[in-house]
Amino acid sequence: MASSSYLRTLRPTLSPTRLLLLPTQQRTFLSNPFAALSALAPQTTNAPPQILTACRTLPYPSAPVYSIIADVPSYSKFLPYLTSSQISQWSAPDAEFGRRWPSEGTLTAGFGGIEESFVSRVYCIPGRFVESVGGATQTSLKAGDIAHHLQETESCGPARAADESNLLTHLRSKWSIEPMKDNNTQVSLAVEFAFANPIYSALSANVAPKVADFMIRAFEKRVQEVLDANPKMIEASLGEMEGSELKR
Repeated sequence: MASSSYLRTLRPTLSPTRLLLLPTQQRTFLSNPFAALSALAPQTTNAPPQILTACRTLPYPSAPVYSIIADVPSYSKFLPYLTSSQISQWSAPDAEFGRRWPSEGTLTAGFGGIEESFVSRVYCIPGRFVESVGGATQTSLKAGDIAHHLQETESCGPARAADESNLLTHLRSKWSIEPMKDNNTQVSLAVEFAFANPIYSALSANVAPKVADFMIRAFEKRVQEVLDANPKMIEASLGEMEGSELKR
């Protein structure tokens, strides 16, 4: 009976907000309830990743859309319950635009008295892809396309080593941006994740399928708000922008 009561206590912690941060790796600032829960279920490491997808066509050119999606430091301004979004490592300047891109990010979320930080490595192919991976998961992008991330990077603090996760064995999110005719842009998101044991999959079964659509709708709203407030960004190139604003 004690185990059943404990599971009921933990069940509300898997909410859409927590799953929204799946593209990152977990580090717990307070005691980690999942560590205790792990002892109650058999471990498995060979379950295939779940893959969630969503797609939108936005009525804006691809350059500003991409720049806003790659603006990781601004995520806490519009993603619910995200209290901090910081970059600890930046890439070397890319060959085409001479612009630095996020290479390692830390997101901090707070909800229900629990605060956690999620660390991921970020890879940007300017104008085309933004991918984040956590733990032992490797990038799916070609080394030649992300050479600026593999060179010496600019540090904004000590590099964070990948954490060991009791929750996930596989983490990847990938944004794909494709220019369309009439200055429209198709934005696609794929989220891949695999839980460390079956009980997490069961607890998240009703929420997980909604994650990708929830994320892409949040970014769709963000793009509209930024470009409505900064209409000059609509015609700007990636080299003329810095995150969600024009270079000064």
